[in-house]
Amino acid sequence: MPGKKLYGFMFRSFLGPFFITLFIAIFVLLMQWLWKYIDDLVGKGLEWTLIAQLLFWASTTMIPLALPLAILLSSIMTFGNLGENYELVALKSSGISLQKIMSPLIVTAIIISISAFYFSNNLLPYANLKMGSLLYDVREQKPALNIKEGIFYNGIDNYVIKVGKKDPDGVTVYNIMIYDHTSHLGNANLTVAEKGRMEMTVDKRYLIFSLTNGINYYERSDNVRSRKNHPLQRTLFKEEVRRFDLSAFSLTRTNEEFFKDNYQMMNISQLAVTHDSLSQRLDTLKKNYITSMVTNLKYYKKFYNKDSTVKDTLKSMSGDFISNFPKSEQIEIIKYALNQAQNIKDHVFYNNEDFQGRQKFINRHDIEWHRKFTLSFACLVLFFIGAPLGAIIRKGGLGLPVVVSVIFFVIYHVVSFTFEKMVRESVLPSYIGMWLPAIIFLPLGIFLTIKATRDSSLFDVDAYLSIFKKFFNKKSIHNSNPTT
Repeated sequence: MPGKKLYGFMFRSFLGPFFITLFIAIFVLLMQWLWKYIDDLVGKGLEWTLIAQLLFWASTTMIPLALPLAILLSSIMTFGNLGENYELVALKSSGISLQKIMSPLIVTAIIISISAFYFSNNLLPYANLKMGSLLYDVREQKPALNIKEGIFYNGIDNYVIKVGKKDPDGVTVYNIMIYDHTSHLGNANLTVAEKGRMEMTVDKRYLIFSLTNGINYYERSDNVRSRKNHPLQRTLFKEEVRRFDLSAFSLTRTNEEFFKDNYQMMNISQLAVTHDSLSQRLDTLKKNYITSMVTNLKYYKKFYNKDSTVKDTLKSMSGDFISNFPKSEQIEIIKYALNQAQNIKDHVFYNNEDFQGRQKFINRHDIEWHRKFTLSFACLVLFFIGAPLGAIIRKGGLGLPVVVSVIFFVIYHVVSFTFEKMVRESVLPSYIGMWLPAIIFLPLGIFLTIKATRDSSLFDVDAYLSIFKKFFNKKSIHNSNPTT
């Protein structure tokens, strides 16, 4: 019975801080993402439902980065609160070891890690697909129609519009100029009106200009160069209606099939298949390149052995064989040799760059494959760092635990990013670079667990001050009683 109560108590103590810290971490990362893409979202007249959908998918993609931080911070807060309220001391005094106190949360951390793998393998590729395709369409979207006073507006294809003045109602306009470039003959077609009304249809597909008292200027010409040979046509009107198609301003959704080849939108089986295909393609290209180089060498060797006259001539030449040719031929030989050397160098450089680029693309698939496993393992490692760390510092709330967890998480993130970059650049194999950060932090978790089990004062400032006080007291006693 006490075991069930203990498990329920620990589970409730951990669950609240976990969801709160997870929400805060996702919110902070989402604000950082929003700051990055704010210029692509503002001023395009996007509906709030579309923005909400984009933010939802973006926040979903933040979970792999926020989840380890949430586990680290919530575990520190949970055991820090227990230590600060002397509940941890009471549990230990009743004969319950720290490992038994941690056991329900260990099971919880394992469940979260398994769920993290399922999310990373099945849900995250779908979220990346939705977010990536929607973000692409939003970034390609034209800014919303905004015709300002006294400024030439060219947002509508093949038209340039200028409005001299607008009434407060935003509909009545004065001194209108409309340049029609649909014939691609420059400013050959111009409409000027004293007054008009600028309205949009109900479905927002068309912009209607109802013009009053204006003139149409049109230079009749087949091309720009011969325009001066044709007369100017001028037409006066009392009323005229001009309609502009605004379909380009509506958001057009790209087929999501075009984005499914991206490595971030694949599960482990798809990544494995794509990795094998790319690797086989790269091996084939390397073999073909080697075969072509060997074939060329054999060709030159065969040609060299076949032409006995050239062979005998070269044997009879001195080390500086070029001096055996006339001056005019020496220049041609040098130019030809330099040209051939440059061509070979460019050919080798191009193939080398191509092979490296293909290998880096394969490395990204390897990184994404291993990341789906390292995320789960990192959650476990950071839990075994956070739980004993909270038991040692004995501080709860959002003060010291936040500072400590952020420091550890930043160090872990920097180490992970450094090794991931080394994998991308083919400095380290993917199975080493992606797993090494978690393996490096694993001994730290074991060390902190041992220290917490022994009630170590690892982060107790008073314990360190007492050591210094004892040291200085002994030194002062030694100086006051010198040996004679």
